[in-house]
Amino acid sequence: MGCSSCSTGKDGQPKGCKNNGTCGTDGCNKLTVFDWLSNMSLPNGEKPFDCVEVRFKNSRKEFFRNSENLSLSIGDIVATQATSGHDVGMVTLTGELVRVQMKKKKEDYNNPELPKLYRKASQKDIDIWQKCRDREEEIKKRAREIAIVLKLQMKISDVEFQGDGSKATFYYTAEERVDFRQLIKDMAKAFGIRIEMRQIGYRQEAQRLGGIGSCGRELCCSTWLTDFRSVSTSAARYQQLSLNPQKLAGQCGKLKCCLNYELDVYLDALKDFPGQDTKLFTEKGMAFCQKVDIFKATLWFSYKDEPANWHILSKDQVIEVLEKNKKREKVASLEEYAVENVQEVEKVFENVVGQDSLTRFDTPKKRRSNRNNKKKKRTNYKKRPANNA
Repeated sequence: MGCSSCSTGKDGQPKGCKNNGTCGTDGCNKLTVFDWLSNMSLPNGEKPFDCVEVRFKNSRKEFFRNSENLSLSIGDIVATQATSGHDVGMVTLTGELVRVQMKKKKEDYNNPELPKLYRKASQKDIDIWQKCRDREEEIKKRAREIAIVLKLQMKISDVEFQGDGSKATFYYTAEERVDFRQLIKDMAKAFGIRIEMRQIGYRQEAQRLGGIGSCGRELCCSTWLTDFRSVSTSAARYQQLSLNPQKLAGQCGKLKCCLNYELDVYLDALKDFPGQDTKLFTEKGMAFCQKVDIFKATLWFSYKDEPANWHILSKDQVIEVLEKNKKREKVASLEEYAVENVQEVEKVFENVVGQDSLTRFDTPKKRRSNRNNKKKKRTNYKKRPANNA
């Protein structure tokens, strides 16, 4: 559900808040956590948990101690402690659920060095913060130009300003180690702010930038996925997907995270399932496995001498034949066990649309010059009798 800024603007065009999922009302639901304890009151004498979760640009979240005991709710803009100066972010979680999140992310809530939350952001803080956010695209473009002039093999993907505008963090990706000391000097001179360079991976880059996946939905890493688990090509093999890198790779260039979503279901189904390299020995000949359907529990087999004719067998039938083969017994043929026999049908291409055929380029076109010469000969032949007369 979008916020009020995402409503329709002039001439039916979407208005948009241009905050890339970090709007002030938290309506874009980017990496949000549902507070299912919000309508429950604390027991008598129990103090509320003094830590809050604050989100900054895109997916960066940090925990702060509410030492001033401010009454905060989700969506409040607050000023927080930074290494130098202060930062501005939005409260995304309060109460006892923050304790659960800190335990999940292995953060010690008893740590005395936990950064503090200063105050609720004033209008002046918000104006400075918004002004800095508006400069980010321009500065990112200028920083890329400086990196190209210095011939650095790196890609600056995102820029994040600190809330008070005194510092900017540049996120970049690179294949190898990059010496960006001169780059920092040039950018600090051009922008007049402190510069911090932070290298991120290609998946983190896609998480920060966001986008639409091949499924038609927003990227999982930029909406709800908080951790990146390793994905291997074996996940695609278990699910019998074609090993096409263009289809298996996401916008980050790595294997899609969603390949792991259904992997456990496939592994459970494959525990008592015959392998892809199963061979059946019959009196008619040896048969090879051509295709497997895990959830329908069926396998397709064909004889070595007749690869075009496939026979569909159930999983239990294949196990029964394998048990007999272990006892050095051969079944008569697969046709006795087959649920269905499939024969390869010759494909005939038809002009179903009523347009050109598939062989329209096979026959060469006749030259127009020959036609013109024939027309000239015919006209000359007709004119000759008239001249003789």
